[in-house]
Amino acid sequence: MEKETTITRVFNVPCEKVWQAWTDPEQLAKWWGPRGVTNPESKVDLRIGGEIYIVMLAGKELGPLAGQRWPMRGIFREIKEKQKLVFSNQAVDENGEVLIDGMTTVIFEDTKEKDSSQTKLTLTTGGKGMVPQAEQMLAGMEQGWRESLDKLDEFLK
Repeated sequence: MEKETTITRVFNVPCEKVWQAWTDPEQLAKWWGPRGVTNPESKVDLRIGGEIYIVMLAGKELGPLAGQRWPMRGIFREIKEKQKLVFSNQAVDENGEVLIDGMTTVIFEDTKEKDSSQTKLTLTTGGKGMVPQAEQMLAGMEQGWRESLDKLDEFLK
């Protein structure tokens, strides 16, 4: 019960804006998670050993999942400003039990396309299921991240 995925996306904004969207908890809360999800809690302690903590809340558009809370916590392992973030990621239940244990790497590349600034983002994330229900969560991981990056693109515009 393990899965890893890599997604590459180009954003038509400078690297600084994309970096801030990942590292400022107020901005992160506005785009993180798949469609239909909001983030009532978002914390980022941007330093090696610092914590990232997000609680996703399923909205009514998700039907029977509406109202469910999905906490995620992690520890920053590597930080290269405007270049790279590496953090552990654990999907946990409301009691703090680890459901999925994984690692996420985000690479930010400043690219120039004609006269505009662009950012190529490469996200590699994966996890190992620690409980039986994690299999379904892992099955939706890539789609969830694709939707999350769609929301990030919309936020950056």
